Amino acid sequence: MHIPDGYLSPATCAVLYTGAAPFWYVALRRLKRSLASRLIPLLSVFAAFSFVVMMFNLPLPGGTTGHAVGVSIAAIVLGPWASILAISIALFIQAVFFGDGGITALGANCFNMAIAGSLVAYLTYRAISGKCPIGSRRRVVAAGVAGYLSINVAALLAAVEFGIQPLLSRDASGAPLYAPYPLKIAIPAMMAGHLTVAGLAELILSAGLVAWLQRSHPSLLSATAPGAAEAGDGAGGFGWLALRPLVTGLAALMLITPLGILAVGSAWGEWSPRDLTNPAVRRQIAAVSSNQALPPRVPQGMERLSSVWTAPFPAYAPRFLRSPSFGYFLSAAFGAGLILLAAVAGNWVFARQRRSG
Repeated sequence: MHIPDGYLSPATCAVLYTGAAPFWYVALRRLKRSLASRLIPLLSVFAAFSFVVMMFNLPLPGGTTGHAVGVSIAAIVLGPWASILAISIALFIQAVFFGDGGITALGANCFNMAIAGSLVAYLTYRAISGKCPIGSRRRVVAAGVAGYLSINVAALLAAVEFGIQPLLSRDASGAPLYAPYPLKIAIPAMMAGHLTVAGLAELILSAGLVAWLQRSHPSLLSATAPGAAEAGDGAGGFGWLALRPLVTGLAALMLITPLGILAVGSAWGEWSPRDLTNPAVRRQIAAVSSNQALPPRVPQGMERLSSVWTAPFPAYAPRFLRSPSFGYFLSAAFGAGLILLAAVAGNWVFARQRRSG
């Protein structure tokens, strides 16, 4: 679901950056109005959590892979606007440092996962949970449904963006310039794995974490439960010391990130131009794409845009390390640590502004 550089035309990328920009703007304004220095620690923990969760690749039908996003639990705890920022931060770090998702396609990836995912998760959770008590099982069910729908809506949007490329951009001979498969192939290929495996993973993750928070930190669920009993002080009042259990859990999750490379194969729509020239990989791609072969040549636009940005640690594999497992763990620690350090710096800036103002 992380669209790489070269799969979307520059015009499509521009439209999706433009579409994402108002949501980022509103989210930042709302964060500033809601005493951002109190919310930043919690936002950063969930941004880091999403970053790490997306490193756990799951085998999908046909030999491709997928992953959970963590967007639903972020929207449930933080609310939709802070969740948009948290997931966008995670996607930015992935694209810039690890090449997981493209720089030109960052607007599309944020629109699909951070924006649409957060809004769908929040609205679904609120609609199902209503005003039931914080500790109600109904909230666990609501979280699971929200997780399942949010990731599938994000996958559907990505599939549509892939599938319209052959309609929008072709060369003089009629060959696609960017993503080569039309809607009738892209949508079934993307949705098959997300409706079955990835969607269920997001469902279990969201429901399980809400059930755990009900027992251990019920006040973290109060931000999206207006009027519910046991509302507490709200998620916005949590500082770094109060979040130690969450940070400890995040650290434990990072330790097992090497499990994320056990699933072999690439996610559908994330193949590199080099993969598209490999006969064995081409056969695998055709097998998971309704048995329709790829064009004989790598699409010209894809080949050109794929080299726009070279990440320093591509595929979460630092070149100076021989062990893929240790490199994967180190990448998880680096990415999550970068998010948390940026949050500490932002928290300090907001605190200074508040004292001086």
